[in-house]
Amino acid sequence: MKPDIHPEYRDVVFHDTTSDSYFVIGSTLKTDRTIDYQGTTYPYMTIDVSSKSHPFYTGKQRVSQNDGRVAKFNKRYKRGGAK
Repeated sequence: MKPDIHPEYRDVVFHDTTSDSYFVIGSTLKTDRTIDYQGTTYPYMTIDVSSKSHPFYTGKQRVSQNDGRVAKFNKRYKRGGAK
C-alpha cells in the first residue's frame, strides 16, 4: 500500500436515535465528536435508521401488494354468475 493516501480506519460508535441503540463498527468516517462507550473513548456518529429500527428488519413493515394488469382487469370487469 502507498503511504499517506488511505483514510484512517478505526472503530466508531454509531448511535441509532430511533431505537436508542449503539453499534461499534470499523469505519473511515471523520468526526470531531467522541463518546465513552464501555470504558473506551470512540469517535461518535448519530444515525436515524439502522437494523434495530428499520421496519424491514423489525418485522413491522406493511406489505402493499399490487395486482397485475390482468388481475385488475378481471376484478374490474368480473361477470356475475356461472361461467
